[in-house]
Amino acid sequence: MNNFQQTIKEECAISGHGLHSGMPVTLTIKPATTNHGVKFQRIDLPNQPIIDANCDYVIPSERSTTLLKDGVKLNTVEHILSALAGLQIDNVLITLDNEELPILDGSAGAFVQMIKNSGIVRQEETRELFQLNHNLYIEDPATGSKIIAMPSDSYKVTVMVDYNSQIVGPQHASIDDIEDYEKEIAPCRTFVFFHELKTLYEAGLIKGGSVDNAIVLVDKMPSQTDINELSKLFNRTDIEVKSEGYLNNIDLHFQNEPTRHKLLDVIGDLSLIGTSIKAHIIATRPGHKINTDFAKMLKAKIRETKSKIIAPVYDPNKEPVYDIHAIQNILPHRFPMLLVDKIIDVTENYVVGVKNTTVNEHFFAGHFPDNHVMPGVLQIEAMAQCGGMLALKSVENTKDYDVYFLKINNAKFKRKVVPGDTLVMKVELMGPIRRGIVEMKGIIFIGNQIATEAEMMATIIKRQK
Repeated sequence: MNNFQQTIKEECAISGHGLHSGMPVTLTIKPATTNHGVKFQRIDLPNQPIIDANCDYVIPSERSTTLLKDGVKLNTVEHILSALAGLQIDNVLITLDNEELPILDGSAGAFVQMIKNSGIVRQEETRELFQLNHNLYIEDPATGSKIIAMPSDSYKVTVMVDYNSQIVGPQHASIDDIEDYEKEIAPCRTFVFFHELKTLYEAGLIKGGSVDNAIVLVDKMPSQTDINELSKLFNRTDIEVKSEGYLNNIDLHFQNEPTRHKLLDVIGDLSLIGTSIKAHIIATRPGHKINTDFAKMLKAKIRETKSKIIAPVYDPNKEPVYDIHAIQNILPHRFPMLLVDKIIDVTENYVVGVKNTTVNEHFFAGHFPDNHVMPGVLQIEAMAQCGGMLALKSVENTKDYDVYFLKINNAKFKRKVVPGDTLVMKVELMGPIRRGIVEMKGIIFIGNQIATEAEMMATIIKRQK
């Protein structure tokens, strides 16, 4: 997964009809700045209201995902959201002149092609990424639908379905690398069973439906009367069923295309979290309701995790636990590489250090002469030195030992560090120190903002004479 936010290069548009309303609509995608997110705008209404692509605005609806905010509604948003998520687009404004998005051919393929033709632009800010650390599970006993999210090093989705049908029996589909989305998932069309069509039409749900924008599954041979009624509903004269299988013997893009479309929907619905995630999603018989309910559960988990990250309280008037002289008695670093001024808190599991940056720092002379920025590598080093203070608490004679870096993971730089900033660094053990191996996570706060964070591994080694 790309770590940087992305938008599109140029404005692009596409027109069609809504699947359920049958109303014509033009959809336009416009570039947006970093941290804008995905937003929809109803330009056909007074004041042209904007709705964020946010699972908090999802309302119950049949056969699609619907957003409602302040009385303004958007229907069938899942396919465009899936296309954006599949192409890793973070920031766009989508304008519409009707309340339902166009169904096109029933897949996300046309949206993907339009975005690709526009061009994808990498932006200079990193995207927010949530690492799931514990399993999350949801189940709907009424439908047998289940979704579980498990910790993973990347974003993966697996879908399993079984409709008790000879045509669509047990199937599964998966995507292990989001880069495969364009070819493996985007072209897969929505589907419906033949025996459902009349009921759906009478319920006013598929006024824009046709054999051109959905795969129609025929698991029981219909009567000629049923076929004639369907032909009348769709205003077509060429509808026929030659055998059990697919209406007009349509050619599938993949043998398991219906299941792949379910996966397409899962990706679109879960993008309403608004945050990229590292997790393996396994969905059994998914649908829009359980997808969006699970998105709300994931978003609540992310909010809970964020709320726990609170900047340590720094009182300059309080006596430090270790001043600079005490630090020099423990760490071997000296000018210009000693990057901790004092330790203000320390326990068995974490340490809090302070680094004051001034324009007199030696590195500002070349990084950069007219735009002073503290190098990210030195920010990591400063956290590592705090971690060294914590690690050396585990040995008796600190002057006999050194702490060396082994690995850095998930380093993120969320804002610049400039002269005058006071870095409050909290470094916490991620597990017990075993055989001299120290795993820790560090966060640099400037005020209440997170400036930098990283996971680090180090080793404690006895100093050679």
